[in-house]
Amino acid sequence: MSKLKCKLLVLGAGPGGYVAAIRAGQLGIDTIIVDGQAPGGTCLNVGCIPSKALIHAAEEFEKAVHFTGDNVLGISASTPSLDLSKTIAWKDGIVGRLNSGVTGLLKKNKVKLVVGWGRMEDGKTCIVETDDGPVTIQAENVILATGSVPVEIPSLPYGGNIISSTEALSLDKVPEKLVVIGGGYIGLELGTAYAKMGSKVTVVEAMDSILSQYDTELTKPVAASLKQLGIDVLLGTKAKGVTDKGDALIVENPDGEEQQLAASKILVTVGRRAKTEDFGLEGLDLTMNGRVVAINDKCETSMRGVYAIGDLTGEPMLAHRAMAQGEMVAEIVSGMNRTFDKVSIPAVCFTDSEIVTAGLSPDEAKAAGYETKIGLFPFAANGRAMTMEAESGFVRVVARADNDLVLGIQAVGKGVAELSAAFSLALEMGACLQDIAGTIHAHPTQSEGFQEAALKALGHALHI
Repeated sequence: MSKLKCKLLVLGAGPGGYVAAIRAGQLGIDTIIVDGQAPGGTCLNVGCIPSKALIHAAEEFEKAVHFTGDNVLGISASTPSLDLSKTIAWKDGIVGRLNSGVTGLLKKNKVKLVVGWGRMEDGKTCIVETDDGPVTIQAENVILATGSVPVEIPSLPYGGNIISSTEALSLDKVPEKLVVIGGGYIGLELGTAYAKMGSKVTVVEAMDSILSQYDTELTKPVAASLKQLGIDVLLGTKAKGVTDKGDALIVENPDGEEQQLAASKILVTVGRRAKTEDFGLEGLDLTMNGRVVAINDKCETSMRGVYAIGDLTGEPMLAHRAMAQGEMVAEIVSGMNRTFDKVSIPAVCFTDSEIVTAGLSPDEAKAAGYETKIGLFPFAANGRAMTMEAESGFVRVVARADNDLVLGIQAVGKGVAELSAAFSLALEMGACLQDIAGTIHAHPTQSEGFQEAALKALGHALHI
């Protein structure tokens, strides 16, 4: 059995793990990173990146279809077709380039990549099963970055026509009828994409609303888009199982009656859970916070020298949170005094329309005991949005009533994901409404909606 030693072992090469390893390498720390799949984790390989590629392709195809009929832009096009296998190959090419990029950065910063599935024997020892046999790694410090996996419904095990988001990103053809179980962001992102590519999509959601983590004001434009795309959304409906042939989903409607929904594919997207199995967690003496690993503001666990980051530590399960944690822990291991004290971790839902949230929503601010001022500016009054045929949606700013300190910023609309950095920066810098209102925003851009929302909260919006 081969044996290696290092100052820092990173278990998991997802966004949090590889960023931690790269930063550690930059700081001169002897670092080994372990993963059984290509660097990048779920996000790069079967999550964030490939799903956005598929969403983009679907949007482009929908545009082509739109221009075959009458439209206000006067564009005329012949009937388009979609070769999904070619789309998937293009998506895979992007993933491959990014995989190679991460591998190159690890090598550049003298981080050793051990390819194989690692299992912790104790807080300092990891045994990795590689193609060349087992490798034992002894480390002074360990970062657990094992990520998360899709939640499986016991009565609907994956296989055959029942697929997870991973399989949905690699289909060889567009399913004629796609039933999506779960009205959260993953289900609606992929369901919308396939609807734009020609699938008849039905969304089954057990709760009484879609995207339950957002308020109705934010989800209303998304619901309108789903309807326009011909997507049927069945709320208060529970998935029970499949027919013997696997060609239909059996559901229970709000009245308690069973019905069958014909399906070429059944996509299960009822959330993700921390990956706590198959890496030796049971052999570590770690305090748990429910089903996730408990950490403090330095990402330290209850074992000295063992850190945990990303999805393994619970919500919010976001790649950029894991990245920030990974960078911080690498610096702590190098001797720096760091703590994780982020005012804002933005979240983006890449539906149609897109949703961006940063900081507190109006309801969350109220629950926290704040009296607030709220400014909302609709894109229907924004020149750039008009020229993009993107008048649905708005920007909303939530601020304290006593001193105008901004507590949260939200937006819904076409392309608003790109406003997330401005929203987070304002919160991290402790901006007041006057700071945003007094910053000159380029015209014509959608970002003007941010300035106008701040002006509205101050009582003098200029364009509404």
